[in-house]
Amino acid sequence: MATTLLVGLGFLLPAPAASAATVDTGSSYVLVNRSSGKALEVSGGATYDGARITQRTRDDRGPQQWQFVDSGGGFYRIKSRLSALVLTFPSTADRAGLVQSADAGRSGQQFRLAGSAGGDVRLLNRASGKAVATSSSADGARIVQLPDSGGADQRWQLVKLDTTPPTAPSNPRASDLTCTGVVFSWSASSDDVGVAFYDVYHDGQLMKSVPGTDLSAELTVVPGASWGLYVNARDAAGNVSQASATVPISVPQCQADTEPPSTPGGVTATASGTTVTVRWEPATDNVGVTGYEILRDGTVAGSTSGATSFTDSGLAPDTGYRYQVRARDAQGNRSAAGTAVAVTTGSSCATALCSVTRVTTDTELPWGLTTLPDGQVLYSRRDSFEIVRLDPATGTKTVVGKIPDVAGTDGEGGVLGIAVATDFAADPWLYVMHTSSTDNRVVRVRYTGGVLTGTPQVLLTGIPRNKYHNGGRLRFGPDGKLYLSTGDGQNGAWAQDLTSLAGKVLRINRDGSIPSDNPFGTAVWSYGHRNPQGLAFDAQGRLWEQEFGNSVMDETNLIVRGGNYGWPACEGTTGSCGQAGFIAPKHTYPVAEGSCSGIAVVRTGLYIACERGTRLYRAEISGDSLTDVQQYLTGTYGRLRTVEPSADGGLWLTTSNYGDKDSIPYNSNESILKVVLGR
Repeated sequence: MATTLLVGLGFLLPAPAASAATVDTGSSYVLVNRSSGKALEVSGGATYDGARITQRTRDDRGPQQWQFVDSGGGFYRIKSRLSALVLTFPSTADRAGLVQSADAGRSGQQFRLAGSAGGDVRLLNRASGKAVATSSSADGARIVQLPDSGGADQRWQLVKLDTTPPTAPSNPRASDLTCTGVVFSWSASSDDVGVAFYDVYHDGQLMKSVPGTDLSAELTVVPGASWGLYVNARDAAGNVSQASATVPISVPQCQADTEPPSTPGGVTATASGTTVTVRWEPATDNVGVTGYEILRDGTVAGSTSGATSFTDSGLAPDTGYRYQVRARDAQGNRSAAGTAVAVTTGSSCATALCSVTRVTTDTELPWGLTTLPDGQVLYSRRDSFEIVRLDPATGTKTVVGKIPDVAGTDGEGGVLGIAVATDFAADPWLYVMHTSSTDNRVVRVRYTGGVLTGTPQVLLTGIPRNKYHNGGRLRFGPDGKLYLSTGDGQNGAWAQDLTSLAGKVLRINRDGSIPSDNPFGTAVWSYGHRNPQGLAFDAQGRLWEQEFGNSVMDETNLIVRGGNYGWPACEGTTGSCGQAGFIAPKHTYPVAEGSCSGIAVVRTGLYIACERGTRLYRAEISGDSLTDVQQYLTGTYGRLRTVEPSADGGLWLTTSNYGDKDSIPYNSNESILKVVLGR
C-alpha cells in the first residue's frame, strides 16, 4: 500500500486510494478547492507562458475555465480556455508553484484524476506523483504541489459549466415609436439553466442590455433614422443565442419642416491634374443643415455630411466641367443649386486616384473578390451563394458554380471572402469562407475548365456565427499561409477567449492544418477583435487589418503574432484601451465616417473601403504608421464594401447599397468598379 508523509505531523499514514475519475473532454470546468472554497485561475487573466496559477473567489469567468485533454493511460492535460496553455509543474519539488505553459505533452503537464470522498478529485502530477494543493485560504494564494495526503486542501470539486446557448427570442415587435424613442418587445427565450440578459441591437450595433426577466426595452432613437431592431438572449455563463427576426423602424422627425436650406454661396473649383477640389460657404436652415450634394454637369457627383469641400477624382484630362452645390436638411429638403462654376482639368493625373470606370453591375451583393493569374476576376455573391467570373475587358459575367451547404443569417452571413494562392495555375484551388446552418467555416474547391468541380474540402469549422459579426475576409500571406478574419458572433467575451475562433485573425495551412509556429497551438493568430473584415499585406510582409467599431470608432490595426487588440474592453482608443497588453490601432475613424470593410495595399498606399462613410480612404504606410490620410469618392457611389488590388496595379472596388442587411438574393443594385491609380 502506498504511503505518504503528512507535513508537520511527523508520521506516516496510508495514502487515499487513487481510484480513477473521468471527465467530459468536450466540456469546460471550474475547479473549486474543498478547503478554501476558491476557484483555480490564471493569475490576473494572463495569457503568456509561465503565468502563475492562483485561487480566487469563484466567478466562472475565462481565467477560471478549464478543459481536459486526454493524454492516455488515465492522464489528462488541463488547458486554460482563456490562454489555451496547460497547467504545468516546472519541477518535482515540494511546494513548486503551478504555472501555465505551451502544451508539449511533458509528464509535468499531465495529471491523474484520483477519486476522493464526496465526488471530489485529487490532481496527481505524473512527473512528481504529488497533488495539486492550495497554499492558504486567501484570494491570490499560490497553487502548489504537495505529497498526496487526501486533505481538503488537495481536493477539488469539478463544476461543469453551462455551454448550451439559449434559444433565439421570438415574436419581436416595436411599439410607441416617437422621434426620440421606441419600445421594443419580444417573447422569452428558453435555456437549460436560465436567461440572464437580453441584448438589443440595431444593424449590428449594441443599443441596450436588460435583465433576463425583462421582455421589453425602452430605446433611444435618432430622428429620421431607418433601423432594423433585433434581440439576442444571453445566459449567466455567457452563452449567446442566435438573433431574433429583424423589425424595421422608420423614426419620424420631431417637427414638421418644409423649409429648404439656403443656397450655398462662394463656390470655387480648382483643378490639379485630373482631380477637382470644390469649396463653398456654409448654408443656413431653420432647423439645421445636415449635408451637401455636389453636382457635376447637373448630375450628383458626391456628397458630404457637413464638410464644405469635396474632392472629385478620376476625371478625364483636358476636359471642362461645371460644378454646383446644394444643401439638404434632416427631412430631405434641398436648396436650389447655386450658380455653376466652370473648371478645366489638366493633361495628366497628379493625385493617387486617376479614374474610375463601372465595369459591370449586379443584382446581388459582391462580397469577396480575387484576381486569377490570367487576369480574370472571380467574385462571390453573398446571398445566392454563387461564384462569378468577370472578364475585365468586356464586363461579361459567368456563374462558375454555387457553394453547397451555405446558409444566410437574415443579416450578414452567406458566401463571404474568397482567395487563391500564388501557385493557383499549377494547383487551382479556390478558398472560400461561408456561413453554414451551424457555424462559419472555410472550404476549398477545385476551379478547372472555367467551372468549380468536385465536392468542396472542409478546412476549418466551428467559427461561431450570428446575424451580424461574422467577419469573413481571406488573404494568403507571403509565407504561403491562409489568414482569415472572424467576427465575435455578437458575443464580446469570445473575442478574449483563446479557445474560441470568434473575434480573431486566424492562420492555417492551405490544407487546413495548424502551422507549428502559431502562438497558441491553435488557428488563432491574434485576438480581441469585434468584427474584422479587411486584411492586406504590405511590401514588408506585415498584415494590416480593418475592424468595425460598435458606435464610437472604427480602427485600422497592424497585426502582430499573438497580439491582443482589446475588444470588448475597448473600442478604438476608448474604454480600457490603455491597459497593459492591449495593442492600439494605427488609425481610427468616427463610425459615421467609416464602417469600413475591405482594405488593399498597392505600393505604399493602404486603401480602405467604407460603407456608412461612403468613401475610399487612402493612407500612406510610413514605417509602422499611417500618414497623409486622404478621402476619395465621398458619396459618389454610396456604400463601398470590398477593395482589392487589380492585376495592372490599380484597384477593384464593389458597392453594398441595397439588401446588405438581409439574406435575400437578387434584391440589390450594385457596381463593380475599376480604379486606375496615379501613385
